[in-house]
Amino acid sequence: MAMLGKEVRMSRLVNPKSNKMMAITVDHATSRGIAPLTGLHHVQDTIDKIILGRPDAMTLTKGIAEHCMWNHAGEVAMLLKISNYSPVAPTKDTIFGTVDEAIRMGADAVSMGCMTLGDFQGEQFEAIGRVSEECMRKGMPLIGHVYPKGESVKPEDRTAWENIAYCVRSACELGMDIIKTTYTGDPESMAKVVATVPSTFRIVIQGGDACKTLDDYLQMTRDAMDCGVGGVTMGRFVWDYKDVTALVIALRYIIHEGYSVKEAKELLAQLENDKNYSEF
Repeated sequence: MAMLGKEVRMSRLVNPKSNKMMAITVDHATSRGIAPLTGLHHVQDTIDKIILGRPDAMTLTKGIAEHCMWNHAGEVAMLLKISNYSPVAPTKDTIFGTVDEAIRMGADAVSMGCMTLGDFQGEQFEAIGRVSEECMRKGMPLIGHVYPKGESVKPEDRTAWENIAYCVRSACELGMDIIKTTYTGDPESMAKVVATVPSTFRIVIQGGDACKTLDDYLQMTRDAMDCGVGGVTMGRFVWDYKDVTALVIALRYIIHEGYSVKEAKELLAQLENDKNYSEF
């Protein structure tokens, strides 16, 4: 029965037409501080705008979910984040939630983070192992936010395909079902990453620290979908954008409808102009 439960929950995370997953995350405040994250200051308003764009899922911590998601029950799959790093401990995720909480709150998956190739990798791997066993036993998918940002990795090497592949393979080996990680920067090297795990293991990418412009962001998304990445879990660029709902819709059309960057930009301009979100 546990396996059936996991399969049912997993099906809510993935679009049946594209077999891709589109999630938006708003879990950043404890890791990065709230003051600089202006898009999250009014978090209920931001969540409302995101869900109006109809992503497949949202990643939230339990407190924000408890306060902000009652009006949206059943509209979007909920991924409950049970750990995070902090500004004073940027290479160590601390667990503050449980699998049972996720089940009680009606979440469709548990989500936790890890910074690899650093001083705290061992204890984070041990924690993932414990949580993944419990998730398997209780029929909950486990999503990892795993990045090569440990002390041994130079900032310029955080997108190296070898380091991203290590994150992806480690997450798979430890029993996770989906990993959110960093795009390597080009489809050829990202395809090498995708090839290191079984085809049933899903890789999704974050919004990308390197994306400075809208064109960069949309092109990265298009390239990632074309090289075998299984979706996205994006945050900062989305909720810092001037029209959050319009960008969510445009990204959804790239991910699920196969839109080109040109087509997505045209759609985005139309949405920003007429605000008829319900038509899409």
